[in-house]
Amino acid sequence: MELHIVLHGRKGLADQLYQQLRAGIDSGRLAAGTQLPPTRLLAEQLGVSRKTVAEAYSRLTYDNLLSGQVGRGTFITPQLTSATPTPTATPLAGEASLARWRARGIPMGRPALAQPSRYDFIGGASSKAHFPFDAWRQCSLHALRQCQRTDTRYSNAQGLPELREAIARHIAFARGVHCSGADVLVCNGAQQALDLIARVLIEPGCTVAMEDPGYPPARHLFEALGARIQHVPVDAEGLCVERIEAGTRLIYVTPSHQFPLGMPMSLPRRRALLSRAAELGAVIIEDDYDSEFRYEGRPTDALQSLDEHGLVAYVGTFSKTVLPELRLGYAILPPALLEPVRIAKQLSDWHTSTLSQWALARFISEGHLLKHIRRCHDLYAARRERILQRLQGDLSPWFEAVPTTAGYHLSALAKGELDVDFLIALARKVEVGLYSLRPFYTQAAPRHGLLLGFGAIELLDIDPALDRVRDTLQGIS
Repeated sequence: MELHIVLHGRKGLADQLYQQLRAGIDSGRLAAGTQLPPTRLLAEQLGVSRKTVAEAYSRLTYDNLLSGQVGRGTFITPQLTSATPTPTATPLAGEASLARWRARGIPMGRPALAQPSRYDFIGGASSKAHFPFDAWRQCSLHALRQCQRTDTRYSNAQGLPELREAIARHIAFARGVHCSGADVLVCNGAQQALDLIARVLIEPGCTVAMEDPGYPPARHLFEALGARIQHVPVDAEGLCVERIEAGTRLIYVTPSHQFPLGMPMSLPRRRALLSRAAELGAVIIEDDYDSEFRYEGRPTDALQSLDEHGLVAYVGTFSKTVLPELRLGYAILPPALLEPVRIAKQLSDWHTSTLSQWALARFISEGHLLKHIRRCHDLYAARRERILQRLQGDLSPWFEAVPTTAGYHLSALAKGELDVDFLIALARKVEVGLYSLRPFYTQAAPRHGLLLGFGAIELLDIDPALDRVRDTLQGIS
């Protein structure tokens, strides 16, 4: 890559070069520690004599802005460079819109702590220590070979056919979803799937119904697109369907593992939801984010498998079963949505990384994904069981677990007048990360309690952590 220098005329070239390099260093555009091209190479690039470049370098060295290192080259002196000046702010025509985005913030961001907690019950985080990195490495090498053999520069916006077929087979096996590869759209995590579906359905002022408590990133997304959110309460059977308003265009639910409380939606409630959606002509987004991990009771079919009218868009993610950093998710779309959403995907980012798609397709087809899920299932089941034993044992005076059969978090509701926020603050002081249910409520009266994630905490750490929580509770009771 060439250094950007523009010289004019044939006179004073050394001074021009000196002035431009100095301006770049003073402004911070040429960062401290950056290596400059050798004098011969820069002279060839600029079409000047080597003497001209050497003279400019010499002056900058005299000014202590450059330093030569024997056998390595010429570098910008770190300690003498100045920070980039702040440009003069010009009032923007779109400032009101920018202010709304700034005010929205980032929901569910991890707290900024001086030090992470030794024991952390954060939700949504998986057990990375048990991921088969060697198998993934081999799949990534396969992906590189596939990309090397491919002539085209860009891929299909809907996703690689090989990955779409692998996803269709996997979710038919694991979740009973009715689909083929032609119904699958690959995207950058479940959040992009929500965004794309919402983009093609939501217009400013239209109504979106969602659970309260519910998933904040979905609510913020729908609001950002101009929707009016109807916050529908939940009970022991899930979303209170009879409360969904007339005129609703989109319904967002987590029926297999209600977020954040954890209970599954009952079969009668699921049928009622599908019937209400058909009356309204509303699309249902079924966010099935972690229900591949199920621990007790009979398996429940995905809501999508009960859909007879093409109203359910099923959204899944590999952040929970593979790696969050991979940012791969998918949507199973009914016929009416498939083409609009595919177009929205292409306009958004053209397509998801082909390299990652090849690797994941191989990972699934060779059976690594199912083996990993089964291995993690046993790990999570043991952790869940231990937390439940403690909640039903020495922690029972303060908390009661919400019945749940899937996922890798559970909720514990506080008893009496326990100040959950105060408990969380005290737990931080003894290196235990606890998280409140309060932020997930919007209009419904918050049920005070904790969201206890067990995906990232090891089994042997659960008792020491909960011992500290119990001791803290005894101290404030």
